[in-house]
Amino acid sequence: MLSSIFVVFLGLLTALINGRSGHICRTLAAMLGLSVLLVLPRRYPHPPERLKPFLAPLYNKKTMAILSIFIAVHVSLLNVPFTGYDLYHKEWGNADIITHFLGGLAVWTIVAEIISGLKALGVQLTKRQVIVYSFVIFYALSIGWEILEKLSERWISYMAESIGNKLRDLLMDTLGALFGLWMVRKKGYPFRLGAERNEGAYGRPP
Repeated sequence: MLSSIFVVFLGLLTALINGRSGHICRTLAAMLGLSVLLVLPRRYPHPPERLKPFLAPLYNKKTMAILSIFIAVHVSLLNVPFTGYDLYHKEWGNADIITHFLGGLAVWTIVAEIISGLKALGVQLTKRQVIVYSFVIFYALSIGWEILEKLSERWISYMAESIGNKLRDLLMDTLGALFGLWMVRKKGYPFRLGAERNEGAYGRPP
């Protein structure tokens, strides 16, 4: 996470050099968000029991590493550090395939980890149910985001995308989520499905 914060900081310096006010706001917001995620587990190591399943991703360094990489890459594509290149909107219009893949990976992982941890509240789910429900919520969020982008086109011109582009975005979201599923099932990273308590969150299981 520290590496990601440093990369975003380079983006902030680049935005200041290029005088891009919008990117200055984005990088500051990203640095603030990453800093909170870094400090929160140290300042509040023992969240309320009923909130633990919902906060588990925030306390899992592995999950937060995935999220921080996504944020750092996204910010860097919007303005490559120490250059004037905006790969997202100008020099390479297809750069969003990278962020949609990483975003799909991060979002699905967070959702799946929360659902997997609900057993602590007495919600007993099989591994298959965790996977199915996580993808249902994942697609609701992904499709909802695309709809929100479509509705924003009248106010934000660069949000305008064709239906084909929207479908490609959902495809990359899906590939990212499937990669996350593979990591969780085959590598146990960043958490293990069905574990009593996810390794990496709140310390190691006893």
